[in-house]
Amino acid sequence: MKRHKSLYSLSHDHHHGLILAQLIKKNAPKYKNLPNTIDGKVEYTVNFYNVELKKHFRQEEEILFPAVKGKDKKISSLIDEIISEHRKIETLVDSLKEKENQTEILDELGYLLESHIRNEERNLFSEIEKLLSDDELMKISKVMEKFGSG
Repeated sequence: MKRHKSLYSLSHDHHHGLILAQLIKKNAPKYKNLPNTIDGKVEYTVNFYNVELKKHFRQEEEILFPAVKGKDKKISSLIDEIISEHRKIETLVDSLKEKENQTEILDELGYLLESHIRNEERNLFSEIEKLLSDDELMKISKVMEKFGSG
């Protein structure tokens, strides 16, 4: 799917998130250079969340979403749904620390992460690209670049 260049960095993050989603599902195949034990997958997931996902969620919630929320009912509704999923993802990652039901939690998280990312890519980003002008998208991109380096 061709994406506006202002959304490349978020889509790039999504690619890595989809790899994580596949890795942590029950009965996932072994991936070269990625963990294949539950303990390894838990550690990898928590680290990925802390290093990558927290920043990604903040970029979306503090920069992208405020720039478009309220301009279109469909987009506003999608944003509410996506923010709710962010909180659910955070809760699931946090629950991995309790050492109980980790296989089930990882599986649930994998499916949620996959559907969440696909929703953003197929629905939200497509709607944002239709709604905003090239200039508006580039302004958002510049703010996200500063956020990423700060």
